[in-house]
Amino acid sequence: MPDLPPDSAPAPSTLRRLGGYLRRAAHAARFPLSGVVYFCRHREYHPLFFGRLLPLALISFFVYFILFAFTFLPQFAFLAIFHGWGAWVNALFLVLGEGLVITQALFEGFFVDEARVDVFDATLIDSGYTDLVAPQRLLFVDAPDAVRMLGKPTVSAAYQPWSLVQIIELIFCLPLNFIPYIGTPAFIIITGSRLGKLSHYRWYSLRGLSRKERRAEIARHAWDYTWFGTVAMLLQLVPVLSFFFLVTSTTGSALWAAELEGARRLHDQEAERRRRQLLAGASILPEAEPPHYEDDPV
Repeated sequence: MPDLPPDSAPAPSTLRRLGGYLRRAAHAARFPLSGVVYFCRHREYHPLFFGRLLPLALISFFVYFILFAFTFLPQFAFLAIFHGWGAWVNALFLVLGEGLVITQALFEGFFVDEARVDVFDATLIDSGYTDLVAPQRLLFVDAPDAVRMLGKPTVSAAYQPWSLVQIIELIFCLPLNFIPYIGTPAFIIITGSRLGKLSHYRWYSLRGLSRKERRAEIARHAWDYTWFGTVAMLLQLVPVLSFFFLVTSTTGSALWAAELEGARRLHDQEAERRRRQLLAGASILPEAEPPHYEDDPV
């Protein structure tokens, strides 16, 4: 095979940049899956799901059952006019998206957020960041595990703010599933990007960031949030298990926040160490001699 001419060969810096983006995407995308493993292995977390969200999961089963029983075939028949037999994929995700809109509008903002705050805070405590959680909620330090340590929040606590705008945005994205081939992936990535950008709202609140500072942090991690949110969105589209994956994705976002918090503190410690070295170096410099004074009477 002949070598590519120099002008057409990709620059090494471009390849490194592309590789960096791919590594960041893969790294962020693994956290929703890591959250599933972490949640299942830590039995003390299970009551947060079974005690609070299992009834909602059963209700969501009936929501999806009704949607698939009465809306899947008509929508499949309509999409088949344009997509052929491949329409079943678009129809499937269209119905799943409709179910997600209904469950989010009815339950998520009012019944689920408190459990997600508890899961997020407990995961941070297990990761060694009790000092991050303590200023904003009561903690029983003698409790046997992180979940039992959690008392009532002392300030308003939200995992992510519920907004009617989010529901409307999701509704407006549903028609993307009508577009052949690229419509369904576009729907998942666009809605996942929105979901990912809200995944660390609680972490930013615990740090006391202003709205401007939150926006700067989100902009810095926008690429990573897109792929975290895409995987989390795929999991939340699974019927019946959507509430379970909602909780495990919260665990994953807390594990990711703990990793970022550790890197942030290490960076701050290194900056402080360098500052002290500079100050120490300045303090041992020899003082400049004062100018020689001569009395020159007129």
